[in-house]
Amino acid sequence: MTAVESRPAGLLGTSRGHRPLRARVMAFVALTKPRIIELLLITTIPVMFLAQQGVPDLKLVLLTTLGGYLSAGGANALNMYIDRDIDALMERTAQRPLVTGMVSPRETLVFGLTLTVVSTLWFGYFVNWLSAWLALGALLFYVVVYTMILKRRTSQNIVWGGIAGCMPVLIGWSAVTNSLSWASVVLFLVIFFWTPPHYWPLSMKVKDDYARVGVPMLPVIASNRVVARQIVLYSWVMVGVSLLLTPLGYTGWFYTSVALAAGGWWLWEAHALFARAKSGVTGGKLKEMRLFHWSITYVSLLFVAVAVDPFLR
Repeated sequence: MTAVESRPAGLLGTSRGHRPLRARVMAFVALTKPRIIELLLITTIPVMFLAQQGVPDLKLVLLTTLGGYLSAGGANALNMYIDRDIDALMERTAQRPLVTGMVSPRETLVFGLTLTVVSTLWFGYFVNWLSAWLALGALLFYVVVYTMILKRRTSQNIVWGGIAGCMPVLIGWSAVTNSLSWASVVLFLVIFFWTPPHYWPLSMKVKDDYARVGVPMLPVIASNRVVARQIVLYSWVMVGVSLLLTPLGYTGWFYTSVALAAGGWWLWEAHALFARAKSGVTGGKLKEMRLFHWSITYVSLLFVAVAVDPFLR
């Protein structure tokens, strides 16, 4: 029996039958983790502009982004279904709808599986089948490889599990060209090396939550100094990879300028975090969330530059 299922009924609120319809609908929307999906779309749409070297078919953009939302939403719902036991014990996830009882485990499972099937067929019929298989592969990787295998077994969980979050780059490119290219591979690698230094600062902030439920995120099993050193290493590789697009001939001066400026600021913040960790400061003085918040701004700026660059070349 999971932690959620074993909790007293009073902790889960009143029965689902008495919940207002709007609250129930919003609970199912919450299962898809809309804020996380925003980041996925930030990487999908600009790549479509780069692949088109201009404005792609706007109908195709809409169909691709909707398919991406359905696919990622299905993956997130299945993730919540699998992790409902530890979500009930972590402060950061204690208000998720499956934990509060707004939706049941069975409803969540059916909802996630339905979105999986619908999103795959959506991509196949309205975009192309290469994009459909890429989306399905990302979903299965996130649910099976990351959530079921890696997350509770290794501190490298977010490194390799992050591959699922890299796939929207490939999906965006394949939606336009029905193929892949070195540009899409480079941007895939940018997100791959971005994911650990993006997530580890947040993990440093909430490491007690992860320790409580036995999830071996790197900050749980290593010192702040070790984690910050890893963040610096991944950051340098990420910035270096981001600069490959121009010598490969896919981008020009505008993208390069943004990549250098945003990447330079990222490295400044990463090294500053390492310096604070090395000095032994803890708590609020570590300021680990500064890099977390900047990481979202960084990836947004970089991919906006990806979309704008074709118009300035």
